[in-house]
Amino acid sequence: MRHNKKFNHLGRTASHRSAMLANMACSLIKHKRITTTLAKAKALKKYVEPLITKSKNDTTNSRRVVFSYLQDKYAVTELFKEIAVKVGDRPGGYTRIIKLGSRMSDAAPMAFIELVDYNENMAKVAKKATRTRRSKKSAAAAPAVEAPATEAPAAEEAKAE
Repeated sequence: MRHNKKFNHLGRTASHRSAMLANMACSLIKHKRITTTLAKAKALKKYVEPLITKSKNDTTNSRRVVFSYLQDKYAVTELFKEIAVKVGDRPGGYTRIIKLGSRMSDAAPMAFIELVDYNENMAKVAKKATRTRRSKKSAAAAPAVEAPATEAPAAEEAKAE
């Protein structure tokens, strides 16, 4: 029986699975987006998100713990220097999985997993989607106040010419 065994074994031994997830996590940290099967992407999300949370606290011990998982000093350096700074105020949910469809050869469900803060296209869409009726009124009022201030320097430049 498999009581209390929730994670996906991915058809591999424990050592193979841990090595594969470490390699995929290093690739995700270096490239910010990777394409893989849906099952591996979901397993990778559970593997890499605690490491990103650990990287917010830049101490020697947290670096050693993350290095014990990743075994790649360049990935650890990038995680602590770039990614941790960018996700510092985010309370979780550092990765996004987007389904791509089936693979041609074996019809495996494919997906890509990416770091949320590194996709500018999705960030722009999210800002537009979060508007409410109240924010539209305040946003409409704000440009009316700012418009004369921005036109005044243009008028002064025209006079100078």
